[in-house]
Amino acid sequence: MATNSGRSRLVATEDGHRVTPAELFFDLVFVYAITQVTALMAGDPTPLRLLGGMVVLALLWWCWCCFAWLGNVVRADSGAMFGVLVAVMAVVLAVSLTVPEVYADAPGGLPAPLLFVLCYGAVRILHLVTYWLSDPADQALHATIRRTALFSVAPPFALLLIGSAFTGLTQVLIWLGAVAVDYLGIYVTGGSGWRVASPGHFAERHGLIVIIALGESIVAIGVGVSGHTVTAPVLAAAAAGLLVVVGLWRLYFRHVAEPAEHRLAALEGDDRTRLGRDVYTFLHLPLVAGVVITALGMKKTLQQVADTDHYDLSEPLHGVVAWALTGGAGVFLLASAVVLFRTAGSRPVVLATGGVACLSAGPVVALVPALLAVAVLAAAVPGLLLLHGRTAGEVEKGLEA
Repeated sequence: MATNSGRSRLVATEDGHRVTPAELFFDLVFVYAITQVTALMAGDPTPLRLLGGMVVLALLWWCWCCFAWLGNVVRADSGAMFGVLVAVMAVVLAVSLTVPEVYADAPGGLPAPLLFVLCYGAVRILHLVTYWLSDPADQALHATIRRTALFSVAPPFALLLIGSAFTGLTQVLIWLGAVAVDYLGIYVTGGSGWRVASPGHFAERHGLIVIIALGESIVAIGVGVSGHTVTAPVLAAAAAGLLVVVGLWRLYFRHVAEPAEHRLAALEGDDRTRLGRDVYTFLHLPLVAGVVITALGMKKTLQQVADTDHYDLSEPLHGVVAWALTGGAGVFLLASAVVLFRTAGSRPVVLATGGVACLSAGPVVALVPALLAVAVLAAAVPGLLLLHGRTAGEVEKGLEA
């Protein structure tokens, strides 16, 4: 990429580029955004609101991914790029502020759904314009940007605008359609033109956003007991919730992240771009979504265990919350299995089986005390991880033999 290194220029990354403090600073607004998505679902834990929360998360994820790709080819801490990041942070902060009202606009003030859509569109435009300026002589890149604007930005933005005029199921379905068009457009047109200059940076960047999501789930535990007395059952539930988070962290960073990065580094050109698109842009979304859904379940579990004035310790979780506690972990396990299949060609049967079991456990969770449910999940996740590690090790020994 041909760029100059002046203060007002975009500065190209070099071989071995790693994540910069500017990018970590940029991620701070997404910490708040993810917290807002959990709060959006927790405020009205129904299937429709859960779906709506996932739609909002998918849109926010796209905003983050755009600049993860851009930061891989342009230094975020040098030249004009840092100014662009600050501008995007301001816009994403405005988006995050609208999330609680994005499906139920409160009277007075600016229209939250419309403001959300306009800010989302601004982020996408800033991304494309900055990418264009990053290499004015790259005609292949410019052709890709034009295709992206035509097929993966303009149609979804139009659908989001239309959906902002509605409420309820109609709004959610129109916005879901916008997300589907956006992601399909990127899948069809995004296999070439973009590039992953530094596999290490790209993998590290996505690992950090997974940590942010896991951190939000720990915050959800604290928020769940806020305003209530700390008792032995509360401490037990909090410890169990932490063990679930530790299990998910260990699965990703000890079993998923490393083979994915190695495979990315082994490829070149469009093959590397397609793997980056599939494994990181697409498959890391369900990883993050799984953590956010689990955070919803843990927040409500801790709230129920702590609120002894309204709940008995023998009372189970109900409805969507009962499914979310284990279902989120199931989504994470299944996404991890698909990542391993896409990168290493392995068949992680244990993870896939455990993921299906967790996804199907909602009716059982609704029959047992909430504290028992989170305790069983805290034992199941590390157990599945241990079994997966042994199974994977036996497969590797068999291949070596």
